[in-house]
Amino acid sequence: MEEQGVRVRPMRMEDVEEVFRVDQLSFSLPWTERSYRFELTQNPNSMLWVADALGADGAYRVVGMVVIWLIVDEIHIGTIAVHPDYRHQGIGRRLLAEALLAGSERGAAQATLEVRRSNLNAQALYRQFGFTTAGMRPRYYRDNGEDALILTLERLDRREILKMMEQNSHQAR
Repeated sequence: MEEQGVRVRPMRMEDVEEVFRVDQLSFSLPWTERSYRFELTQNPNSMLWVADALGADGAYRVVGMVVIWLIVDEIHIGTIAVHPDYRHQGIGRRLLAEALLAGSERGAAQATLEVRRSNLNAQALYRQFGFTTAGMRPRYYRDNGEDALILTLERLDRREILKMMEQNSHQAR
């Protein structure tokens, strides 16, 4: 799906280096390149997407990514990030929506994730989709001992997700 020079598509092995760069710019505890390769090639429960942005040179570059795991009837969002230069343009919302839709199509009924207590921007995005706080993991993050909030979307509703995508489409215009 392409909109405003940004497209969301399944991640490929040749994306891993750029995905890793986005991860490093986004998190103090980034995944390794090896982790992304494992998810792409060896984890049958993993689904991965990237967001590409069309540059002035006419080439696309990876500016965002999301990794989810389908565990029985639940999506667990392993990671999602957007390059700092491309934030607040609806790319994270599109990635999240695509991931939720894909999980729903594969039989997922709900979704869950962990997010830093201090990451208010991410929490706001998740809440727009209907995620609520289900619990907390004390001192979850190794780098600074910060707590993680456990957010859950109790019911994946395809119509609601599509509505969120449509709202994003109108906001981008």
